[in-house]
Amino acid sequence: MDIAGLALKVGRNTKMMIKGCRQMEKFGKSQPVKRVEDVRFLTGEGRYVDDIAPTDALHAYFFRSPVAHGVITTLDVTDAVEAEGVHAVLTIEDLEAAGMDISMAATVLQNRDGTEGAKPLRPMLAKGRVRFVGEPVAVVIAETLNQARDAAELIAFDVDDLPTHMTLERGGETLHPEAPDNMAFDWGMGDEAATQKAFDAAAKTVSLNVGDNRIIVNAMEPRGCYAEWNDGKVHLANNGQGVWVHKGNLKRVFGLDDDHVQVTNPDTGGGFGMKAAAYPEYFSVAQAARALGRPVRWMSDRTEAMLSDNGGRDLTSLAEFAFDENNKITAYRVRTKCNLGAYNSQFGQPIQALLFSKVLMGVYDVQTTWLQVEGYYTNTVQTDAYRGAGRPEAIYVLERLMDRAARELGVDPWELRRINFIKPEQFPYTSATGEHYDVGEFNRLLTRVAVEADHDGFAARKAADAAKGLLRGQGLCYYIESILGDPAEGAKVEFNEDGTVFIYVGTQSNGQGHETVYAQFLSDQTGIPAELIHVIQGDSDLIKQGGGTGGSRSVTTQSTATLATVAKMTEAFTAFLSDEMGVPAAQISFDDERFRADGSNMTPTMLEVAEMARQKGRDDLLVHHERATLPGRSYPNGAHVSEVVIDPETGVVTVDRYTVVDDFGNLINPMLAEGQVHGGVVQGIGQAIQEHVVYDEDGQLLTASFMDYAIPRAADVPFVSFNSEPVPSTANLMGMKGCGEAGTVGALAAVSNAVQDALWERGVRQADMPFTPHKVWALLNDSAIAAE
Repeated sequence: MDIAGLALKVGRNTKMMIKGCRQMEKFGKSQPVKRVEDVRFLTGEGRYVDDIAPTDALHAYFFRSPVAHGVITTLDVTDAVEAEGVHAVLTIEDLEAAGMDISMAATVLQNRDGTEGAKPLRPMLAKGRVRFVGEPVAVVIAETLNQARDAAELIAFDVDDLPTHMTLERGGETLHPEAPDNMAFDWGMGDEAATQKAFDAAAKTVSLNVGDNRIIVNAMEPRGCYAEWNDGKVHLANNGQGVWVHKGNLKRVFGLDDDHVQVTNPDTGGGFGMKAAAYPEYFSVAQAARALGRPVRWMSDRTEAMLSDNGGRDLTSLAEFAFDENNKITAYRVRTKCNLGAYNSQFGQPIQALLFSKVLMGVYDVQTTWLQVEGYYTNTVQTDAYRGAGRPEAIYVLERLMDRAARELGVDPWELRRINFIKPEQFPYTSATGEHYDVGEFNRLLTRVAVEADHDGFAARKAADAAKGLLRGQGLCYYIESILGDPAEGAKVEFNEDGTVFIYVGTQSNGQGHETVYAQFLSDQTGIPAELIHVIQGDSDLIKQGGGTGGSRSVTTQSTATLATVAKMTEAFTAFLSDEMGVPAAQISFDDERFRADGSNMTPTMLEVAEMARQKGRDDLLVHHERATLPGRSYPNGAHVSEVVIDPETGVVTVDRYTVVDDFGNLINPMLAEGQVHGGVVQGIGQAIQEHVVYDEDGQLLTASFMDYAIPRAADVPFVSFNSEPVPSTANLMGMKGCGEAGTVGALAAVSNAVQDALWERGVRQADMPFTPHKVWALLNDSAIAAE
């Protein structure tokens, strides 16, 4: 979108923003300011990719493989090309003939033996072979979507079926010659020999197999895009989490220079990591637009999304503790097998290895560790980042094992954590995997959550439920996570002639409230009324560099950049005012609202100085830009306590109580932070209680609609008690810590430990997500039969 388009958007929303932002005129730091963008969204004024596609755009529809594995013997698109309204049908041969680089980008790991992990070709459309149900094979371009769908039915497609590989084990039908036995990588971190030595000398060891089920992200808005070309320049608009990764890929794929690629992100309805990566559809749509000389649009439907969007989680782990005679952990060992799907996704390999390792040992003082991760290809859709990206997986394994260890050692699970916490006096602390934790007071938060959750009253609640024939369990999780992504970010502030101010940012909102928090923060630092500040994001022509959104980085990195820009702006305005006020620059101060100087009656605001500069012809003072790099990562942490009630007659699990005490450092907007926690907890509850991807032995997805794939509803979620217990970070000037993923990181183990606690008294010793009624009922009945 160009400046003119942005100005129209700003003008369209100004009245609503003024109404929604009036309370933002006067506020201090850490104020719960209401989200201004919600006024736009709730009144139907949102501008999503399907809303803004050019009216003359042709429609794309993807013909996808109906089988999971096979060699393509027939792919005849002749009848489809001749169908009514059809302009073209593209296959992989057409993309190659156009000179495109047809390979999808992927990051691979280094194996334990020093070799590189497997990197088989993942073509944008199937090339000779299909490897999962839903893999794009051809794309039909027509005047209308219905015409494209109808034409896709005319494509003649046949394969010689091959056996599917659906397990996280070596062997079976090989998907890629580059990965014998279907193993993509074998990665390790730590000291394997020292860890084994610690286990050999341990007073007690505890082990647990932990399954982490696959889930579908199901963002509110499915993936979509449109593409258009003008004088050799491509413009791709998609609903993503940043424009720069896609710009880099488009440059590579089409062999274009920087000035001939523009990527934009309009309003985006949810991302959660799934929309951060590139997908084949974007490049096929872009090529179709180039070949036909017309804009082309595509929007996924829900079942198509379930088949083709990157999935989340899907791993199994064997986790082990070694203890001394005082119940101190002396070593930790994890062996993980993760499912990559049929191909490498853009970030799939690092998620369950490098990012898992970031918080391997959590908040516990243990320096002897070994993590081994094996990645496998299966005939399923790819997996990649999902809210937390590796850190929820690591904390889930660790905190499930902590509860199992407490039971086997005969120790209270709360006390076992206290015994092993990193103590406040040990900070700054370097973890076994090299993370530099700056601050932490974990016992303080654990003490607070015991009060907030009424831990002392649990026994009475449990007894009352038992009298009704119900089971009640309580689960604790103490999590920590590391913010991720590029530590550098830029911000540009531009003073407009109409008195408004644009702030250009390098992140991308997917619903988190960035427009509110960035305007709030800039207003707080400058005194500029927040309703006059408009956040500009998601345009690679207007913002040349940015890190996008992911890894809980956005507000921390963007606010750091804003602070640097304000400092540069203040310095420039001070030098300008020195002549205007007739005093040395050293005597001029700025108090976040006005410039002041002894001996001068002038006390101009930022806006007034900008207007003075405009009148003097100093256009150089109307735009200010600076980049800043975080000196270190921050480590959000906290305690989650869940209580569940189980009806043994039906197996239904109800999450009855949920309490959170988080250390996010200083909060810029507590209401937005709480909202992020609520959403993250609900996503964790969803995976723990009901969400689960099921493929049959032939690789057919059995949970490809909301009739078969259950996501949480309002009735499935209790009131979430959110409490802040800040320990300000030393890793950034604001003392803040990222909060976007924390709710999910803590929720998985808190809910699962609660279910296991409730089932333990009935003899159930192994319970893994998801805790659906049928599974819980079967566990209880199997346990009862075994006890007879």
